[in-house]
Amino acid sequence: MPTIAVVVPLYNKARYINRCLDSILAQTHSDFTLYVIDDGSTDSSPQIAAAYLDPRLNLINQPNAGPGSARNHGLRLAQTDYVAFLDGDDAWLPDFLARTLARLETHPVAALNWGMRIFPQNSTTEERWHRLHVPQGHFRLSPDSPPSQLVAILANTLPSSCVLHRQTALRHGGFYDHDRCLFSEDAHLYLKLHLNADFYFDPEPLTLRYEDASELAINQGGVRQIEPFLRDPEDIFRTCPPAFRPLVDRFFAARALKTASVYGYHGRTRQARDLFARFVRPSRDFAHPFFLPALLSHTPLAGLLGRLHLALKR
Repeated sequence: MPTIAVVVPLYNKARYINRCLDSILAQTHSDFTLYVIDDGSTDSSPQIAAAYLDPRLNLINQPNAGPGSARNHGLRLAQTDYVAFLDGDDAWLPDFLARTLARLETHPVAALNWGMRIFPQNSTTEERWHRLHVPQGHFRLSPDSPPSQLVAILANTLPSSCVLHRQTALRHGGFYDHDRCLFSEDAHLYLKLHLNADFYFDPEPLTLRYEDASELAINQGGVRQIEPFLRDPEDIFRTCPPAFRPLVDRFFAARALKTASVYGYHGRTRQARDLFARFVRPSRDFAHPFFLPALLSHTPLAGLLGRLHLALKR
């Protein structure tokens, strides 16, 4: 059976870290090492973690550098075949690790992605996966895969439910950890892996995701950072097989159109214009549902409409 370690990136989760750690230490598969990487917390999170006397738990402190850096720190410390990640405000069902290792023994893939149960609405990701054509079972991306499927896959692959083959993840650079990236640092790595390795998708919700506890689950008061693969696409192209380049170009266009639309809505016309100019080919991408909003995002009208809409929502 493959070996596994667990990594928890921790930053200011004092209200929730007990729930997270309790769910890990109660796993029916008990043979693992747990690395809690405190990313410069300013609350009592590290003290709460340090109070656990379980010898499997190792608390590591680092200056604040973002979740990608914290996960990579744990990835480097682990000496196992696989690494499972759990955010400090999420939890696992008790058989998460046992089920994961059993699946990986029969399907030794680069990454295994489980479904989630989402709180507070108490829904699961299963129906959404089906609607968006997220695959089930053993999956290898093809150069002929539709860009919309790749968009859906990456939007529904989250660290708390995705277990990675350690050496494969390290070989492809780990999570994006530059400039204290707070958004899509995980998708940057998953995109590289999909271009070069096999995944396994199982919709069963073995992870409990608490969106009301996550500051990054929703936009609050502004826009998220531009995705790192749009800021640094050359890093993707360095490991992209030539046959996948057209798919990646169309994927970048799809994500750039959506992000440009959001930035235009918030009055960030320069960033919206730059994204459109860099990634979008109008003759190819005109039928995309975000094409017209992204085109409008170049103009001051987009910001005016955005401010009006925000005012009406208050």
